[in-house]
Amino acid sequence: MKSDPIELLRGIERQPKERDADEQETSEWLDALEGVARVAGVDRVTFLLQRLAEHASHLGVSPAAHPYSLYQNTIALEAQPAYPGDLAMEERITSIIRWNALAMVAKANKAYGELGGHIASYASAAEIFEVGFNHFFHADSESAKGDLVYFQPHSAPGVYARAFLEGRLDEEHLNRYRQEVDGGGLCSYPHPWLMPEFWQFPTGSMGIGPISSIYQARFLRYLEHRGLADTSQRRVWGVFGDGEMDEPESIAALSLAAREKLDNLTFVINCNLQRLDGPVRGNGQIIQELESIFTGAGWNVIKVIWGSDWDVLFARDHNHVLLRRFAETVDGQYQTLGANDGAYNRTHFFDLDPELQALVSHMSPAEIDGLRRGGHDFRKLYAAFDAASKHRGGPTVILAKTKKGFGMGHAGESRNTSHQQKKLDVDALKAFRDRFALPLDDEAVAEMRLYKPADDSPEQRYLHARRAALNGYMPKRTTRAPSVPVPPLASYAKFALEPDARDISTTTAAVRLFTNLLKDKELGPRIVPIVADEARTFGMANLFRQVGIYSPLGQLYEPEDAGSMLYYKESKDGQLLEEGITEAGAISSWVAAATSYSVNGVAMLPFYIYYSMFGFQRVGDLIWAAADQRARGFLIGATAGRTTLSGEGLQHQDGTSHLIASSVPNCRA
Repeated sequence: MKSDPIELLRGIERQPKERDADEQETSEWLDALEGVARVAGVDRVTFLLQRLAEHASHLGVSPAAHPYSLYQNTIALEAQPAYPGDLAMEERITSIIRWNALAMVAKANKAYGELGGHIASYASAAEIFEVGFNHFFHADSESAKGDLVYFQPHSAPGVYARAFLEGRLDEEHLNRYRQEVDGGGLCSYPHPWLMPEFWQFPTGSMGIGPISSIYQARFLRYLEHRGLADTSQRRVWGVFGDGEMDEPESIAALSLAAREKLDNLTFVINCNLQRLDGPVRGNGQIIQELESIFTGAGWNVIKVIWGSDWDVLFARDHNHVLLRRFAETVDGQYQTLGANDGAYNRTHFFDLDPELQALVSHMSPAEIDGLRRGGHDFRKLYAAFDAASKHRGGPTVILAKTKKGFGMGHAGESRNTSHQQKKLDVDALKAFRDRFALPLDDEAVAEMRLYKPADDSPEQRYLHARRAALNGYMPKRTTRAPSVPVPPLASYAKFALEPDARDISTTTAAVRLFTNLLKDKELGPRIVPIVADEARTFGMANLFRQVGIYSPLGQLYEPEDAGSMLYYKESKDGQLLEEGITEAGAISSWVAAATSYSVNGVAMLPFYIYYSMFGFQRVGDLIWAAADQRARGFLIGATAGRTTLSGEGLQHQDGTSHLIASSVPNCRA
């Protein structure tokens, strides 16, 4: 979008809120800045702007800079790499998968009424998924573990439809969508318990995927730094929705990812501007809001807003009238524009400004209708994925603008009802077929038949070749991990088998038990002690020195208690995860460790000690997700039962946490 550094700088100029008191002085500053950009480049400009901001702060001036950039693509057109695949082929395969996903859901609802299912979400995310599947998502190989992908749950039909083409699922599976009773069917969302060899991570409860993926990426570093596994080439990808970002858990750990420089982590947020009932931010711009949140948290942000069709218009728009108009248009209006055709868009967007009107005067309504959003453009998406995978020093988020229900036409494209759209009439299905040039006759469309090209077709050969280049098929869950011998009971529990006369609390006994286990040469290194900033409260301060607190930076300071026996010791190979005041973060670390046998092929044994009442209730959803993944570890409520601390509130009068814990089927309470 930004043809050169000068255009970048010019694009920053916005309509002033107040009249410029000295236009000549302003012009001189801008000319000087342009001169630096021409001679020394954008990096020098950035440096000078930072120094100016610092100096302004010294002068007592607080610059009111925007926390987000303009409403345009982050990666300039000339900075885009060449697309490495067969673009036409990938678009054709994506169209086939999009049809099969739609047909699978629509057919199920035609036969069984209100089974539900999500057509519109995958329709908006199909290109995002396919760029990942064709070029970036590495599967496990015989010699190394691959990438980890947290899939947007409402897009599960598209993942099934791709697996159908790959031969991993057959037509009978797809005909039993959301009919998984007695096995053989497909569950609505990623569900490892119901499909234990297919889905790796449950993401169906909004917000669980984002926080889990962050702590998963962090745990990969933990294993690496402790010398337990080589995870240096592995990446965690999370594909989530813009509406999902309203969940507190979705953004709760953003600062952790930046603070620990997790450049093995990439979020791709499908910004179709809609949640279940309507716009995510009808009166605002969710992409700009998310950019400010992620930028403030320290993430690298890449925006993919406009498709390649817009490039010519941007090149001709010397006065940046498009950028100004984009900035003034709220998401509710973008949705209305998206739900209507090119003629409507001409009248209600371009014709509102004479310069915009002239910009598209040569375009027909059909050509205007064909101006795609960036999240539906393979070239733009590939450039973003490629830049994210090469970025070093911190996590990256890709904000990809799409249309919910893309391709569904007036039956569901950018409609408030598109999330609930489960059935389409024959005319809508035919329009979908025609739009994506699918080789289906009217009878096949009416019957919503699945379409699978022949095994020796160019489409099938290409699809399998791309996955072979990335080590194989995914998602896939494995359970192979070398077993770790458990030491004899007497070696770590003698104090309980042969007790002395002293009374000790159950908390003290539990801590002593796993402290002794830590000393075992084989099992000890696999134990992961986890606390949410209450180690001293629970008598675990001795672990600070015994095994150290994990920090990817080591310890860059001398702790004030350095001279004491139990000083606060951080180290790069530390074993204790001291998470701070975040039960959600601590349980996410526990899940990553408790499922490591499956995810990493390295069996770990985590102990998470927490205040029982609000430790369990607050994160019950994440504990259910752990159960879904067959987690293996210990959750210890350190103040379970009625205590003597009644003056400190009901959380210290816990008589229910065991009942709550026992409601999780595979949690032994």
